[in-house]
Amino acid sequence: MIVNRNAIVRGVPVVYIYHPKDTAAMSIIIKNIPLSEFDLSLSEIRIMHYGRTLKVEQSMKLHGQLQPVVARVCKGVYQLIDGFKRYYTAEVLMVDTLECRVLDVSLAQAKILLLSYNRTPQAMEVWEEAMILQDLQKTHDMDQKQLANLTGRSRSWVSRRLSLISKIDEEVACEIRMGTLTGSHARALMKLPRANQKELALTITRWGLSTRQSAILAEAWLKQEDTTRREYILEHPDLVIRNEEHGEYPYDARLSCFGNELNFFAGEMIEAIHFILAHLSDERMEQLSQPEKVIIIPYLQQASRYSQKFTEDISHLQISKPSHEHEK
Repeated sequence: MIVNRNAIVRGVPVVYIYHPKDTAAMSIIIKNIPLSEFDLSLSEIRIMHYGRTLKVEQSMKLHGQLQPVVARVCKGVYQLIDGFKRYYTAEVLMVDTLECRVLDVSLAQAKILLLSYNRTPQAMEVWEEAMILQDLQKTHDMDQKQLANLTGRSRSWVSRRLSLISKIDEEVACEIRMGTLTGSHARALMKLPRANQKELALTITRWGLSTRQSAILAEAWLKQEDTTRREYILEHPDLVIRNEEHGEYPYDARLSCFGNELNFFAGEMIEAIHFILAHLSDERMEQLSQPEKVIIIPYLQQASRYSQKFTEDISHLQISKPSHEHEK
């Protein structure tokens, strides 16, 4: 059994892992290892973020490798535990070797160390923590109490993360592992039934929605029971989010999705025209400087041309009156 001890180093909690039959700290060897001798199998329970990797790349270009990576000997190669971004950066920079801290630990201990080395704020996403805990639970037959003891966390901390990963559709989980979606997006997605999560996930990635916007959209979707209304929410997230933030939900059950969209923008246009007309009659118009007029007037003239084109395009639109000839 692993003995877990907590310490504080520079204000950060650290978990030290010891050999099962030894009261002394585990042996540590530091050596330069060729990239070809690293095993990256533990990267399957990590998320690779391009932005974070780029920052490491910029640092290594300027300063070289500042911290050794961490690995364990496994089947004749070195299984990387910590330092995946440094490894990928070394490949890009065509560095032949990496300085590595080699630990004599088991596979289960290595996975616990994944959490320990990334315990600082923002070092690891909630989803990554959940993946590691789930892997330890399934592969090493550990219950929540054991996981809490080994990680130095509370049972509620373990439970929340395992609950998160258990409520997400597998296809959506793959998108999170690839970095297309974040663990924070998962919090919004888990509110929906598994069967509907993929649709919302596609909308999030297509529109590049933030965590906050995704949460707003999920709540708006849950408020509606009508299938057509839910389709409208996913097709027009920008309109839904904007109106959820400012009040009334922009949906008229009498209209199709296209009709709702057209109706919304017509209302927006009316509001904008009223706003511009009010400004044109404002006495401050006479106080505009010449440079201001040079910038603003071309836009007003373009708006006028669009207005004329709009009038022409809707001139053929008519409301058909019901015919009563058949009643005669």
